[in-house]
Amino acid sequence: MKHSLPAPRALPLCLVLSLLLALAALSHAADKSKAVYIGSEKCKECHEEQYENYKKYSRKAHSFQSIKKMQTKLTSGEYQKCLECHTTGHGKPGGFVSESKTPGLKNAGCEACHGPGSVHAESQDPKDIKSKLTAADCLTCHNEERVGSFKYRPLIYGGGH
Repeated sequence: MKHSLPAPRALPLCLVLSLLLALAALSHAADKSKAVYIGSEKCKECHEEQYENYKKYSRKAHSFQSIKKMQTKLTSGEYQKCLECHTTGHGKPGGFVSESKTPGLKNAGCEACHGPGSVHAESQDPKDIKSKLTAADCLTCHNEERVGSFKYRPLIYGGGH
């Protein structure tokens, strides 16, 4: 006696589309988590006005020099802590390593606040980068513990762009 299996049923089209969209979203989230630092020069290709304002008005554009001047007065540990805020991505995968190895990340550039930009640069999708910054985002570096003596005031629109 021959046994036959029932014929496979076709999945409803809406279920197939839902599954494909879910897989695409998961793939996109995985891509975003693999973003690496690419440097502000790459950002300039699409955001020239913001880049020029950053270079002209933002102290962050020259932040490495301020700690370089003080390096001899700092312990190695103190210097490493300074690099966390005065460079882009120090201590993070693909971030600043040294002036010779990662010169494009030696200052606190676009990605210091907006996050690693490789995925965004490739997709050009605003969802692939942190675009809406708040004063809370600044507190990573500009907080009482780190800069109490500098009398920090959040200046989100005061020269960052």
